Amino acid sequence: MKMQEFFSSDNKEHWIEEMSKCDWDPGKWLSELIRKNELKDIVGRGALVPMLTDGDKLVAFSTFAPLDEIQPTELTPWVGFVYTFPEYRGQHCAGKVLDWCESMATVMGKENIYISTDHIGLYEKYGYSFMQMMTTHSGEEARVYKKSLQEAGPDKDARMERGGVWKAEVVAAAKKDLDMT
Repeated sequence: MKMQEFFSSDNKEHWIEEMSKCDWDPGKWLSELIRKNELKDIVGRGALVPMLTDGDKLVAFSTFAPLDEIQPTELTPWVGFVYTFPEYRGQHCAGKVLDWCESMATVMGKENIYISTDHIGLYEKYGYSFMQMMTTHSGEEARVYKKSLQEAGPDKDARMERGGVWKAEVVAAAKKDLDMT
């Protein structure tokens, strides 16, 4: 299995099609937002979409973005749209996608990372703590979880190393078709 970022990937149409096959309405909506080039208008220009892939199969995905459904807020960055395809559940695939987001946030110098969800018990397994109930832009209540990223130690060091590699891949892909003259 391999981690890659959607906007930096080759064959974007394939990955949009794979994403649209999920059995979760928000995941299907995400594929439509990407297809219509509207995602970054909603969650911020810096939004990324990490994907765990197995060859040409999409295993799991999420968003890593400045904003999420809790708006307006000063809290940032957010993990959203976390999804693992049924045949891969129970293999900690969501954890690999979360690690990608946490590693990128660590490299960016962020102190915390946030998730808005209605799940109880899932994100706690990955070190997230319930912070508070907040209101979404559509007026619904959502649980907001936070994970601290800046505690010094081997976990932070490993996130810095992985995040540095992944950030370099994203930057190199962004520059690939850029005329520097």
